[in-house]
Amino acid sequence: MTDYREIIRLHSLKFSNVSIANSLCCSRNTVSEVLKLAETHSLEWPIPETLSNKDIEYLFYPNRGNNEGRRLPDYEYVYNELAKPGVTLSLLWAEYCAKCEAEHTIPYQHSQFNDKYHAYAALKKATLRIKRKPGETMEVDWVGDTLKVYDAASCCDIPAYIFVAVLPCSLYGYAEAFPDMKSNHWIEAHIHAYSFFGGVTRILIPDNLKTGVIKNTRAELVLNRSYHEMAEHYGTAIIPARPVKPKDKPNAEGTVKVLETWILAALRNRKFFTFEELNKAIHEKLEEFNAKPFQKKKGSRLSAFLEEEKDFLMPLPASPYETAVWSTATIQPDYLIKIGDCKYSVPYEFIGKKVDIRATENSIEVFYHSNRIASHMRRSYSPEPIYVPEHMPENHRKFLEYNTDSFLDWGKSVGHSTLIVVKHFLYMHKVEQQGYKSCASLMKLADRYGTQRIVVQLSRQKSKLFIMN
Repeated sequence: MTDYREIIRLHSLKFSNVSIANSLCCSRNTVSEVLKLAETHSLEWPIPETLSNKDIEYLFYPNRGNNEGRRLPDYEYVYNELAKPGVTLSLLWAEYCAKCEAEHTIPYQHSQFNDKYHAYAALKKATLRIKRKPGETMEVDWVGDTLKVYDAASCCDIPAYIFVAVLPCSLYGYAEAFPDMKSNHWIEAHIHAYSFFGGVTRILIPDNLKTGVIKNTRAELVLNRSYHEMAEHYGTAIIPARPVKPKDKPNAEGTVKVLETWILAALRNRKFFTFEELNKAIHEKLEEFNAKPFQKKKGSRLSAFLEEEKDFLMPLPASPYETAVWSTATIQPDYLIKIGDCKYSVPYEFIGKKVDIRATENSIEVFYHSNRIASHMRRSYSPEPIYVPEHMPENHRKFLEYNTDSFLDWGKSVGHSTLIVVKHFLYMHKVEQQGYKSCASLMKLADRYGTQRIVVQLSRQKSKLFIMN
């Protein structure tokens, strides 16, 4: 039998086809054919020891030895059926024989059926090397071990968690330290990684951390809301690795192991007092890591990225994604929501409704059934609620037109007594705006009963007021 394993091994060591043929006493055509079939089936060295030459022959030539008109079993069907409770190879062989009899074909004997299935199963379990497309995927993960940052205020060490992102085609990597693995830092790490790479991949492959993936089963995939938003902003698709399937993202897993030695081990005895200081050291080590020559091929991660992958990345959006915090609230009768130290208006029609609130560093957005109903520029502090006229009922909108000067001018136009009362309403509070409601009520009374009647009543009451000049 042809020694398929040895042909592929010698080829991986850069031996020529002629040298391989001479070494194994076979023809050059045989060597060329085997290597071509190996490339077609993505079979590279090292090959799992459980995969024998007989198994490889069956992979390359599935119909060889089937010259007697025997029906080749559907081993993909057999493989899947065996996963079901109570199903055995003997049962499936019996069903296979019955089908052959019905179609007037010759079945394999039980021993041959089993041998061929075991060869197929060995191939099914083998890990084949897949050539990655440039700019196609970015694999991300947290490193298992941590570094430390000394906090002078508490006189204790703070753990530093290391985020890693890898581009599988070039193996170009990115790393950064954070004080925790919470959602905001998880997303911030992605934003920084995309900025570092200067572009975006079409697919993002994370692990199944709750910061990114809430649920991942065969039937359902539920992503963290902010994480999904971030992916939409960058135009990438999130395809999480299957639970407990590290082979779904082998490059991140492998790079994590290398980085543990190259970065973590190298920095283990250094003392850092800020995360900025630590990340500067990590960046220096990262540059060395990416520029380090490959052991088994020419170039480095950096050269492979620049030559093979960078131009295939999608462009970055015009502005980075803003990390958002989501919350819910029920709209109160004053049609206001409170975020931090500020209150913001929403359309009064939504009083009593439960809404979703998206807060970023610069903006506040309110959603009802996924439709945006209000948006505001975020403020750090405002003594008065922030209203949008369109959010208010018609009879409330005129209050927005009021200011101190307009109230004083109105009071002066009505009479001295009215002006004194208006000043009292405005200046009795720490903030003049707190007196606007009283002044507006006075104007409303004047509209209803006439200014002369108001002047008479105020003249009687002004002596009781404490006037602030």
